[in-house]
Amino acid sequence: MYYLSIDIGASSGRHILGHLENGRITLKEIYRFENGAEKRDGKMIWNVEKLFSSIIAGLKECKKLGVVPYSVGIDTWGVDYALLDKDGNLIDEVFSYRDSRTQDVMDKVEQIIPFKELYAITGIQRAPYNTIYQLYCDKLSGKLDKAEKMISVVDYLHYLLCGVATNEYTHASTTGMLNAKTRTWSQEIIERLGFPKKLFGNITKPGTVIGKVKEEIAKEIGYETLVCMPASHDTASAVIAVPSDSETPLYISSGTWSLLGTELKEPITSETAYKFNATNEGGYGDTIRFLKNITGMWTFQNIKKELNNKYSYDELMNMAKLEDVGSIVDLNDNAFLAPDSMIGAVKDYCRTHGLNVPESIGQVMDVVYKSLASTYANVIKQTEEVTGQTFDVLNIVGGGSKDAYLNELAKKYTKKRVMVGPTEGTAVGNLLSQAMASKEIANVKEARQVVRDSLEVVEI
Repeated sequence: MYYLSIDIGASSGRHILGHLENGRITLKEIYRFENGAEKRDGKMIWNVEKLFSSIIAGLKECKKLGVVPYSVGIDTWGVDYALLDKDGNLIDEVFSYRDSRTQDVMDKVEQIIPFKELYAITGIQRAPYNTIYQLYCDKLSGKLDKAEKMISVVDYLHYLLCGVATNEYTHASTTGMLNAKTRTWSQEIIERLGFPKKLFGNITKPGTVIGKVKEEIAKEIGYETLVCMPASHDTASAVIAVPSDSETPLYISSGTWSLLGTELKEPITSETAYKFNATNEGGYGDTIRFLKNITGMWTFQNIKKELNNKYSYDELMNMAKLEDVGSIVDLNDNAFLAPDSMIGAVKDYCRTHGLNVPESIGQVMDVVYKSLASTYANVIKQTEEVTGQTFDVLNIVGGGSKDAYLNELAKKYTKKRVMVGPTEGTAVGNLLSQAMASKEIANVKEARQVVRDSLEVVEI
């Protein structure tokens, strides 16, 4: 029995076929495509039509291979969403979380509900891209007057596949409007901000089959298949694939973002967690991903692009190894969210904060690498303080785990044992979600055993 994982990140997407045999999972990447927020009329938006056409193109590859997947599931980044009208059609464009429209809105929201109160309810970190602030922009613009339903980007893509619009739990938890303890929409937040209640549908748990692909899509791709919601937030899927036998593994899901945290049974919304600005997002089986969002490979991606891809990632890495500027920047500063020049942003930050200013590309990369590793160390220390736990092992999964130098620096700065792999953590977790839905795998504990038995995991 085959499953198809469609894993879409902020810079690329991939279709990965997988099946289980004798307790081991076999993977095959069958399609890959580019993704990225587009600038239109000064706005940062997602081209969801292009995204969906890429999804269909990848589905067609299964037919060419003579494989009909039992089910298909999509995972993506969080917080962004689509608004649907009464006919189920998209209202306007889908904004990217990197758009600057929320900068002046945060204060307006928090004048109505102070952030400390928001955090006590949701346990979600304060960040300008949170759905709650984006949605308030739509309220002020009048866009909500035409809206009947709000669904995340990934829920919208599932909707286009099968015609069923849902609110999947792991994604809904990133909105800043879900009650972290009850795992349901916070009616208090919705009422106080004056959002229409009809926008917020029932929360559906990951591992739920929501339908079959539409008849017209089945004809186009050449087969029928079930649509199964995995843990559809990409980090939630990645955490399933963390190859740890601990009930509270320490992990970094390393990609465009570095998501560093642990897995808990209940949220922590204490004063200490509030000051730490940690986030409590949903995981498979009603678990909580207690973590920090850290700007990760986004910085690397932008520098590479800014240089017109003149250098490979390995070449940039090797340049960094030769330098030691001695400057550490806060990569989570808004200066690095969507700058016109990432190289300029790094230099400007150093200049305005009295740090040694990098000159060469190698020196810029040195600052970025060591700033990221330093952030890992600081966040782990704070995580241990808030949770009251001490972690011996750090698991690094995802595409960013291919960066050997960053892994070495992570070990050096955190002083933890570092286990690396699987590199396709998110796609693997997506597949394992579908296997749990079909009952081929019993639970997350068994899923992680499958990862340990099947995929390369190395200690550095």
